[in-house]
Amino acid sequence: SDLRVERRFVPESCPRAVRPGDFVRYHYLGAFPDGTRFDSSYDRGSTFNVFVGKGQLIAGMDKALVGMCVNERRLVTIPPKLAYGSEGVAGVIPPNAVLHFDVLLIDLWNSEDEVQVQTYFKPEKCPRTVQVSDFIRYHYNGTFLDGTLFDSSHNRMRTYDTYVGIGWLIPGMDQGLLGMCVGEKRIITIPPFLAYGEEGDGKEIPGQASLVFDVVLLDLHNPKDGITVENQYVPESCERRTQAGDFLRYHYNGTLLDGTLFDSSYSRNRTYDTYVGRGYVIAGMDEGLLGVCTGEKRRITIPPHLGYGEEGRGKIPGSAVLVFDIHVVDFHNPSDSVSITVNHKPPNCTVRSKKGDYVKYHYNASLLDGTLLDSTHSLGKTYNIVLGSGQVVVGMDMGLQDMCVGERRRVIIPPHLGYGEEGVEGEVPGSAVLVFDIELLELVSGLPEGYMFVWNGEVSPNLFEEIDQNRDGEVLLEEFSEYIQAQVDSGKGKLAPGFDFEKIVKNMFTNQDRDGNGKVTAEEFKLKDQEAKEEHDEL
Repeated sequence: SDLRVERRFVPESCPRAVRPGDFVRYHYLGAFPDGTRFDSSYDRGSTFNVFVGKGQLIAGMDKALVGMCVNERRLVTIPPKLAYGSEGVAGVIPPNAVLHFDVLLIDLWNSEDEVQVQTYFKPEKCPRTVQVSDFIRYHYNGTFLDGTLFDSSHNRMRTYDTYVGIGWLIPGMDQGLLGMCVGEKRIITIPPFLAYGEEGDGKEIPGQASLVFDVVLLDLHNPKDGITVENQYVPESCERRTQAGDFLRYHYNGTLLDGTLFDSSYSRNRTYDTYVGRGYVIAGMDEGLLGVCTGEKRRITIPPHLGYGEEGRGKIPGSAVLVFDIHVVDFHNPSDSVSITVNHKPPNCTVRSKKGDYVKYHYNASLLDGTLLDSTHSLGKTYNIVLGSGQVVVGMDMGLQDMCVGERRRVIIPPHLGYGEEGVEGEVPGSAVLVFDIELLELVSGLPEGYMFVWNGEVSPNLFEEIDQNRDGEVLLEEFSEYIQAQVDSGKGKLAPGFDFEKIVKNMFTNQDRDGNGKVTAEEFKLKDQEAKEEHDEL
């Protein structure tokens, strides 16, 4: 009677079979021919662990295990001469016993083995691979060689985060993760002497177990990293680049290294507005937003120590590298004034606009990125204002000064001289720089500062009597108004241009009506020049 081996189950894939000198872990049932069981590894709750072909087993078993695959099941019949012979084992196995073993191979390795790495997915782009002392974030499933799962980061819903190559991991993992790209997937097979060895690890991992890790790398950086900036689009003309202390409006998409979007200003339909270089944003952004032009697009990659650190924030996990694709919409500095570029000046330019003048002009208003906000051309009529009277934003009052009819200018107005942080609901974004292309079409010289009405000639000495037509010693608003109208019509007097006639007259009348009773008496009545003289006399 010889050794008999029946291969009861053979798995489809068998990457490796037992050879003499290998170490195996297997389960078995031992029974006599009549079915009486004499031993079982299952009852002990642990595999039988042994070197094959080194005389540590009965001869029949040493032979029967050769050529087995992990997960293969063999029924082995061993004659006494290859088992315990005529002696037997006192109290357990009688002399000359034939033994039946039902064997299931669980694990297999050799002391010459090294870590095995099998990459089954590699992204097209791989700008950087894992090196010693890098910090990585990865997901994994950990199984034994027979496929039994012992651990998974996916089940915990969080990555495993660690330094590589400095002893934080088992040696086989420290080695098996090297050279990986973000997005790469690999299977790392580790013999026990590069894993948890003879002792194993807690309840989960038995002694002498080979481990198989199915790993996907999500994130990678080194504590020495700074930010990286890739310029994706730089406008041809860039007269000015951002500096620390500037105020920026920009759009961005924020993703993790594996492409997961965590935030986007586009989705909120409004720019992110901030000072740069002043600590209002994460350190990496503060640095990455310096030296950009309006209209520029760049990708800023920020390691976690210049981002949200080990804690993370919101949708951003701890120790995550951040990738921001930004588009600069505009920027300014709080110290900026109005910038004026004259594009056309007529040859005859003697009469120039000043405070108090009534001006009529055309304009196109846009943002720095070229977005058109408003245009008088589309309305088909000019915009008319009195300069310096607060009828337009401060920057426009500044930009229209000292201009002659026919002149064309581009006026750039920072928000603190425009519509400020609030902007105009639905029209002008908050903190926006405005660009006005203006052309002055008409100019009516204003009166000296503080005057609403001036005489073109000599003033009548009997002015009050002339106004008080019914000679009752009192002048009412109606009388006053008729008189002023007559002076203007005859060319003897002139009103400040650009204002409503009735408003001006009422204003002048109220100034004269010192007691506010709706009538002006001769005592109350004074000309502006006389007022000035009296004040000087008092001084």
